[in-house]
Amino acid sequence: MKERGKGGQPSVDERYTQWKSLVPVLYDWLANHNLVWPSLSCRWGPQLEQATYKNRQRLYLSEQTDGSVPNTLVIATCEVVKPRVAAAEHISQFNEEARSPFVKKFKTIIHPGEVNRIRELPQNSKIVATHTDSPDVLIWDVEGQPNRQAVLGASDSRPDLILTGHTDNAEFALAMCPTEPLVISGGKDKSVVLWSIHDHISAAAVDSSSPKQGMVSGTAKQSSKSSGPNEKVLESPSIGPRGIFKGHSDTVEDVTFCPSNSQEFCSVGDDSCLILWDARAGVEPAFKVEKAHNADLHCVDWNPHDQNLILTGSADNSVRLFDRRNLTSGGVGSPVQKFEGHKAAVLCVQWCPDKASVFGSSAEDGFVNIWDLEKVGRKKEYVGKKVPNSPPGLFFQHAGHRDKVVDFHWNTSDPWTIVSVSDDCGSTGGGGTLQIWRMSDLIYRPEDEVLAELEKYKSHILSCSSKS
Repeated sequence: MKERGKGGQPSVDERYTQWKSLVPVLYDWLANHNLVWPSLSCRWGPQLEQATYKNRQRLYLSEQTDGSVPNTLVIATCEVVKPRVAAAEHISQFNEEARSPFVKKFKTIIHPGEVNRIRELPQNSKIVATHTDSPDVLIWDVEGQPNRQAVLGASDSRPDLILTGHTDNAEFALAMCPTEPLVISGGKDKSVVLWSIHDHISAAAVDSSSPKQGMVSGTAKQSSKSSGPNEKVLESPSIGPRGIFKGHSDTVEDVTFCPSNSQEFCSVGDDSCLILWDARAGVEPAFKVEKAHNADLHCVDWNPHDQNLILTGSADNSVRLFDRRNLTSGGVGSPVQKFEGHKAAVLCVQWCPDKASVFGSSAEDGFVNIWDLEKVGRKKEYVGKKVPNSPPGLFFQHAGHRDKVVDFHWNTSDPWTIVSVSDDCGSTGGGGTLQIWRMSDLIYRPEDEVLAELEKYKSHILSCSSKS
């Protein structure tokens, strides 16, 4: 007999079994991909091809190894099945220990140290930035980088550009600007650092004797062959920062740009602070919320549809919504809404690109929760039994992971499609699980549309029954 969890709650295995039985009802499509090594980040890259039933798209992952083989940045090709194509009875028939036929490794880059975070440049998503356990940010032209074999003793791939400026390790806080090729990062030095990739391209263009190639013009670029033991390894070009912003009193854990203004950004940290910055006004905080949460802050995201709304996630298990119109420079600022649906530290928050009021959150409890601001405070008459203690605003809970969900990313090319990844070291002793999923559109579409469609199917079923 299976043991129950704490307080009579279902165990992780029981919860997972129940979830898997509901997959054909809850999801339009789902792919499960077993990872030999954990990936601490997952990001969508550019869409490559559109076909009748599925699209092909790049996917960026990593392999955090135990040292027996190198750490890697993985460029994969993913086939994303289009809405209402996959048969319901097929999407739940997967083997948890197998790799998905929808995800194939395209290229491996041997990364100098483990990959803690991956972020793509919105203007050219073939350019990605990575964080590792060092003060530097590494920039990669993933299409131009040679494919490498990740074997013990192999030399590291050479970044196309290194961003310097931190004085201590910068491990997680990383963002790239939606409107210009700018990068921000935060670290253990309690600072937020801003760079422009244009600074490198401009400086390199002065050196007219060097050929222009790939993202970085004017600097020697690594050859397609990896360097042998007796070959001189060329150093990567580097640039210093545009600005260093100080206002935190502890490690900066996450940063994000204002979607509509490249000079405005915000940061959160282990000091429980949310800080808004304006590079035009100098390197001091523009607004600072001293006690945004009751514990360390892990993540932040700025609404791409409404530049006044900012989400934060914390080790206090909650997500909070701030309206910057309510903030003052005196450190006063209360959240306009608190979302308390997780049972462990929140690790990632992100607004949905397809609907302004919707966002997702993932946590160490193994869930990805999908919320809708429009559903907060709305009283409804439920048919049948109401879900007990359902947190306000929560309308979907992805329970396909059995350990902490360290990252997820909405797909801007395929609406309502999400990639999420869990680090399964705590539950299985190693590896990770990557899932690509899209909830049934009956869950998020307007209620009158859904009822009309269901009524149509009801009439069709009744007519078929009468004929038989």
